[in-house]
Amino acid sequence: VLKTASPEATMSYVFYDVETTGTNTFFDQILQFAAIRTDDTLKELDRFNVRCRLLPHVIPSPRALLVTKVTPATLTDTNLPSHYEMIRKIHDTLHAWSPATFIGFNSLKFDENLLRQALFQTLHPPYLTNTNGNARSDVIRLAHATSLYSPEAITVPTNRSGRQVFQLAPLAAANKYSHHDAHEALADVLATLHLARLIQNSAPDVWQAMDRATTKTFVKAFVSDTNVFTLSESYFSRMHSWLVTLCGQHPERDAELAVFDLFFNPDDYLSLTISELVEVLNASPKPIRSLAANQQPIIMPENAAPSRTRALEISPAERLRRTKVVRDNPDFQERVGQALAVRFTREEPSPHVEQRIYDGFPSGGDRVRMKKFHQVRWDERMDIAGQVEDPLISTLARRLICIERPDLL
Repeated sequence: VLKTASPEATMSYVFYDVETTGTNTFFDQILQFAAIRTDDTLKELDRFNVRCRLLPHVIPSPRALLVTKVTPATLTDTNLPSHYEMIRKIHDTLHAWSPATFIGFNSLKFDENLLRQALFQTLHPPYLTNTNGNARSDVIRLAHATSLYSPEAITVPTNRSGRQVFQLAPLAAANKYSHHDAHEALADVLATLHLARLIQNSAPDVWQAMDRATTKTFVKAFVSDTNVFTLSESYFSRMHSWLVTLCGQHPERDAELAVFDLFFNPDDYLSLTISELVEVLNASPKPIRSLAANQQPIIMPENAAPSRTRALEISPAERLRRTKVVRDNPDFQERVGQALAVRFTREEPSPHVEQRIYDGFPSGGDRVRMKKFHQVRWDERMDIAGQVEDPLISTLARRLICIERPDLL
């Protein structure tokens, strides 16, 4: 059913996991980072595991410590590296392992954000995992896709309500992985790698389709060139699928797209204003859905649509007509794009530097200063902090000095 081709070029994979002080991706910190590098057949090539002590301004969640079994004594163990020292090691290792596909379990929603924040706060390029030839993947999305498009390849446990459970520990156990010390970073990496190998070997078509969707470039080209395709997603532990066609793009964020569900008649929406289209985007059920091209969407050919996909109730001739109506109406597509842009009102800049990670990019001069910051003595870093043009970067530089060498202040 899934007519996919093997990728033309091979790439190594870096499976990784973090254990943290909590679940707030802006203000919590990484306490442990583990990674395993493999070749394209998922054979292990190298591994990396590091811990650090607590930052002085971070308050850990007691629940998180109970889950990870990290004691307060461990948090303040002076034999462990500082957070900055740990991130330096992580950055250098991941940079040396690049280019690669960086892959975790629920990493696109959690681990990736913590890693970006840690790199940002320590004056490293935060987009290491999806720039310079690198790509991002997520085994939970692979499991979602496999459960839908190759269900015989994976066993998905269910809870008492009959809903599928896509948590790492029970999913790994249900698929014959019994040596899992849950919520220990390296153990979670090994469990994630086990599931990836299972999917690659037992559902190769799904693996290849999802592997191609790791890059924004491929997703945008596929969505643009394919008149009708199947989009799938997990909501509240249930998989849903729609037959859709591209109907708009955010005018400023090239990864934010909109697609039209062909179960609905586009004639009812063509004349809507931008504000009315915002309401449609926020409606339920959704005639128009947003699609993040940089978040490994589950996109498959039209003929792969599961039997319960609602648009299959519409005749092929009518679906073709609806597709043509949408694709041949650039004014409608432009208004949908504008609706994406104004969908969420822009708030005032946060007073907290952690929440301004996406406010912009450093200048070329500041990028040079940030790199030099890590190469000179601590007493020279004070001068660099004063030379930085971006006040956010200057703040972070001074905070690093305060944490690592307060005597210099």
